[in-house]
Amino acid sequence: MTAWTRSDPVWRVLGALDIRRRGFALSVAYGVGGSLSALGLAALSAWLITRAWQQPPILSLSVAITAVRALGITRGLFRYLERVASHDVALRAMATAREKVYLALVNGNAATTVSIRRGDLLARTGADIDEIGDAAVRAVLPAAVAAVTGVVAVTIMAFVSPGAAAVLALALLVAGVAAPVLASRGVASVASAAVRGRAEVAESTMLLLDHGAELTVAGRRAEILADVSAAQDRVARATDRGARLQAMAAAVTPLAMGLTVVAACLIGMSLADGGTPSPMRLGVLILLGLSAFDAITPLASAGVAWQHSRAAARRVLDLVGDPAGWVADSAAAADVPRHRGPVVLSAADLAWGWPGGPPLGGPLNRSFGPGDRVAVVGPSGSGKSTLLLTLAGLLEPRSGTVSAHGADAAAVDLAAATLYCAEDAHLFSASLRENLRVGRGDATQDELVDALGAVGLGEWLADLPDGLDTLLDGGTAAVSGGQRRRILLARALLNESPVVLLDEPTEHLDAVDSDELLNAALGGLFAPERTVIVVTHHLPAGLDADVVLSPRAPAASASHTSPTGT
Repeated sequence: MTAWTRSDPVWRVLGALDIRRRGFALSVAYGVGGSLSALGLAALSAWLITRAWQQPPILSLSVAITAVRALGITRGLFRYLERVASHDVALRAMATAREKVYLALVNGNAATTVSIRRGDLLARTGADIDEIGDAAVRAVLPAAVAAVTGVVAVTIMAFVSPGAAAVLALALLVAGVAAPVLASRGVASVASAAVRGRAEVAESTMLLLDHGAELTVAGRRAEILADVSAAQDRVARATDRGARLQAMAAAVTPLAMGLTVVAACLIGMSLADGGTPSPMRLGVLILLGLSAFDAITPLASAGVAWQHSRAAARRVLDLVGDPAGWVADSAAAADVPRHRGPVVLSAADLAWGWPGGPPLGGPLNRSFGPGDRVAVVGPSGSGKSTLLLTLAGLLEPRSGTVSAHGADAAAVDLAAATLYCAEDAHLFSASLRENLRVGRGDATQDELVDALGAVGLGEWLADLPDGLDTLLDGGTAAVSGGQRRRILLARALLNESPVVLLDEPTEHLDAVDSDELLNAALGGLFAPERTVIVVTHHLPAGLDADVVLSPRAPAASASHTSPTGT
C-alpha cells in the first residue's frame, strides 16, 4: 500500500517536523485507553445484562456495576485527553512546518517563488500545511489506536471462542485496510482537483483585494467574481464526487460488522451446552465484536485525510524542495552580505523567459556600469519584468549568462549586488518607519525623512499625526496608489545595493507625477555611483530608452541615443 510507505510525501514532511515522540506516544496511549475502556465496557455490560437476567443476589453484581460506571467514565476521560494531546502535537507540528517552509523559501531559489501566483503561494503555505497537520491527527493516530485495539480485541475473543476470534480478525482486517485504501485511491484525482480549485479561489480573491478599485473602473470586477464563483463550484463538485466515493468505502465497515454479528450468533449457538446456548457467552461474542469496530470505523476517513494530505505535501515539496535540505532554525538561515562597492552587471548572449515556457527575448549583450541610467521600454507582454527578474538573479536565464563584478574584477553574487523592486511590493500593517526600514534596517531618523522628501512625500509626512510612527493600518489600503509607489521608491533609495532594478515604479500615477518620478529615477535621485535600470511602458518626452522590447519578439536591441545613458 503505497499511501503509507516511508517514501510517501506526507511521511517525508512529517519526518522533518521534529514531532515529539513522547507527545505522540502519549496521544496513542490515551486513544488506546479510551478504546480499551469501550471494549471492556461492552464485554462487561454483556456479562452483566445476561447475569442479571438470571436474578442473582444483588451483592454479587455490585463489583460489575461499579466497574461499568468506572469504564464509562474512563472512556470519556481518555478520549478527552487524547484530543488535547493529539491537537497539541499537530499544532506544534504545523507551527514548525510553517517556520521551516518560510526559512526554506528565504534561503531557496527565488525563481521558485516569483514564478508562482500569489494566491497559489498563499494556499501552499496556509491550507496545504494545515492538511499535512491533519494527517497526524486524522490518519496516523487513528491507525495506531485501531491496530492496538484490534489486536487486544481478537486476543480477548480467542479466550471465549477461537473461531469467533478468527472471524473477528478477518473482519477487522477487511474494514481496517480495504476501506481506507479504497477511499484514498478513489479520491486521489478528486483531492488534486480540490486543491487546484482552492488555489484558484485564493488567487482571484487576492486579485480582488489588491486591485478592487482598478477592476471596478475597468469593468472587470463582475468577471473576477464570476471566476471566484466558478472555482468554488469546481471545488464543490470535486467534494461531492469525493463524498460519494467515501460513502462507498464507509459501507465496508457496517457490512463487516453485520457479518461479524451473524458469525458470532452462529458460533454462539454451536457452543450450546446441552442444546441451550449460554446467554452470557452469546452476549459477550456479539457485543465484544461490535465494540471492536469502534476504533476501526474512523479509518475510512483516515484514508481520505491521508490522500488529501499527500496532494498538499507534494505541493509543499514542489515549493521548497527536499526536507533534508530545510534550514533547522532561524539562526542557521543564510544571510547574503550586501555588496557596497561599485559593480558592473554584464549580460552575455542573454535570453530570458519563465521556466517551462518559450524565451521572451534575447540575445542581449551589454554591460551596465556605475552611474548608468537605463530604461527598458515595451508594451505589456514583451518580457520587461521577466528581463528584470533575470538580471536580478531571481530567474534562471533561458540561455546565456548574467554576472556581476566588482572594481577589482572579482565576481560578486547577484543577490548581494542587486536590489529588485517589484511592481506589487508589499506594504505591511505597521508604522511608516518600519515599512521604510525594509529597505535598510539601520536607517536613521534623518535618512528616513530625507528619503521621503526626495520622492515627494515631505509635505505628506509633515501632515501625519505621528510622523514616521504613524501606523499604516491595513498596509496598502492605508495610502493612495501614488503614495504607495513613492514609499516603495524611498525604500529603494535607502537600500545601499549598487544596482537598483525598478519594475514599473510609476504605475497608477498621473502623467505629470509619473514623468516627474521617472526623470528623478533616471536622473539624480540615486547616488551617481549606483546603476539604475527602470522598466516602464513609456518615457517622458526628451528621454530615450536603452533597451526597447517588442511583444513576442525574440530579440532586444540596445542603443545609446542620450548622453546620459538613458
